[in-house]
Amino acid sequence: EVHLVESGGGLVQPGGSPRLSCAASGFTFGNNAMSWVRQAPGKGLEWVSGINWSGGLTSYAESMKGRFTISRDNDKNTLYLQINSLKSEDTAVYYCVQGQYYSGSVPQRQGTQVTVSS
Repeated sequence: EVHLVESGGGLVQPGGSPRLSCAASGFTFGNNAMSWVRQAPGKGLEWVSGINWSGGLTSYAESMKGRFTISRDNDKNTLYLQINSLKSEDTAVYYCVQGQYYSGSVPQRQGTQVTVSS
């Protein structure tokens, strides 16, 4: 069974730089592309970034380019998302999902909440 657990969120001041993590189990992580998606309050799910199985190919939503960096450690079965220069519009629940791009429904789990506030 696929098991994904996100962490690293919280209450962060504007301009902050949190790093989100996603611990994966139940499948061969190193063989799978992965993505981060997010859902802001009152809005639909938004694809943020994707990475191929080796980490050698990354992709970002246009509005995320420059401030977001996706990476992975296949030895640790962990996916990361570094967010720099946080803005209020980054407030959302962040999820990791399988696949380099994602257009499915909101994952049915807690995710990690990032709240940008001073």
